[in-house]
Amino acid sequence: MHVSTRLRNLTHNGNRKAIYWSIAIAALLAGATLLAQGQRQTSIPEEIEWTWEVRPLRADPALPNVLLLGDSITRNYFPEVTKDLKGAANVYLMAVSTSVGDPRLPRQIEEFAAMEHVVFQVVHFNNGMHGWDYTEAQYKAALPDLLHSVEQIASNHHAMIWATITPVQIQAFNGATNERINERNRIALALFSSAGITIDDQHALMMRHLDTYEDTVHFGPAGAVFMGDQAAETIRAALRK
Repeated sequence: MHVSTRLRNLTHNGNRKAIYWSIAIAALLAGATLLAQGQRQTSIPEEIEWTWEVRPLRADPALPNVLLLGDSITRNYFPEVTKDLKGAANVYLMAVSTSVGDPRLPRQIEEFAAMEHVVFQVVHFNNGMHGWDYTEAQYKAALPDLLHSVEQIASNHHAMIWATITPVQIQAFNGATNERINERNRIALALFSSAGITIDDQHALMMRHLDTYEDTVHFGPAGAVFMGDQAAETIRAALRK
């Protein structure tokens, strides 16, 4: 074989090997990325998991639809919001123990919206009092997924209201501490404020009513009235827009 032909063959074989190695490395990197994503998106269930959904017995088609999306804190003040907005809106509730960071949450929101099959003129949402086995870094990484889920069911971008996470007593259990709540609120406020989302500062409100606790996490009937009245007012303002 001529020397120049041998050189061309060697060069061709070398390029082909380089391509093979590039493909192999790319596949390994893609696999590592998928593995990392799977690790970030693993469900960490709590001892008790629950879902609590409420819809109007007879929704008035002439009224706007409002959704309260949250956990047991939201569930506590839902009746007060319903009372305050009577004749002004149909108020729905989706309260779950699933936390930001858990891949089940976006699916649950999607399934709820498909089941109700209505347009929500306002979505008042909160999440952060559960999922203490998720780090705040994981909470931050997954929070945009919650925003995206809410965007899919709200009538428009200005129809969303974020309610800050309320404080807990010092003897709260399961990993809930005010230091962690403050950090989660800081993370959420940075994201939602930059996105132009209205903020309902329930945390600041209940810092003024720490005498209304009924346990280490939840507020009693008097506290629920304070929270519900403020939530209803922010919703009314959003509806006026």
